[in-house]
Amino acid sequence: MSQPRIILVDDHTLFRKGLAELLERDGLISVVAMTGNPDEVLQLLCEHSPDALILDLNMPGTDGISLMQQLKASGFTLPIIILTVSEAEENLARALRAGANGYLLKSMEPDDVEDAIQRAVKGETVVAPAMTAKLISLLDNKTSSADSLLDSLTQREREILAHLAKGESNKAIARQLNISYDTVKLHVRHILAKLNLSSRVEAAVFAVEHKLTPVPDAAK
Repeated sequence: MSQPRIILVDDHTLFRKGLAELLERDGLISVVAMTGNPDEVLQLLCEHSPDALILDLNMPGTDGISLMQQLKASGFTLPIIILTVSEAEENLARALRAGANGYLLKSMEPDDVEDAIQRAVKGETVVAPAMTAKLISLLDNKTSSADSLLDSLTQREREILAHLAKGESNKAIARQLNISYDTVKLHVRHILAKLNLSSRVEAAVFAVEHKLTPVPDAAK
């Protein structure tokens, strides 16, 4: 895969510049632009057409989640990752509901942030390991009738859900099941709707919690 091109948005200049240097040190990620002003983001996106956008959560005048919602409402479909110091469960929930492709913590190791960005560009949704327990807690609050929800899925949907548990992208699932990419996307939308979930990450955790695993040669 070619070098992912990203834009960093963080109002702390020292952190922003330091992170850019760390991400670019191995030549695996290219930081094409960075800013501390959320009002500049739209122009930068139009100028550089990056592969992903990294947003701080709390910034002067707006917050990363609100900015992300504005961009998605304007038709931007690139992966957007929240990078923050906040380990609050409510912020994680807000980010995932708003369509974030990732929720990472500034306390993470640079190599782990780099890996998460590369995975997000490939279509995965990434969450900091330290937030896993909070993500599961969110699911516990939303899936009190989990068994009946699971029963509502078709065999194909259960199969795709099991692949989501492995962190596979839509393209990877399509290849393994010998179906089209668009068909996988449609199934994923149906799965999220039936399970009352907001993101692929929540669906993956749901599958892990219910011990769903891919079945070889099932319903090809």
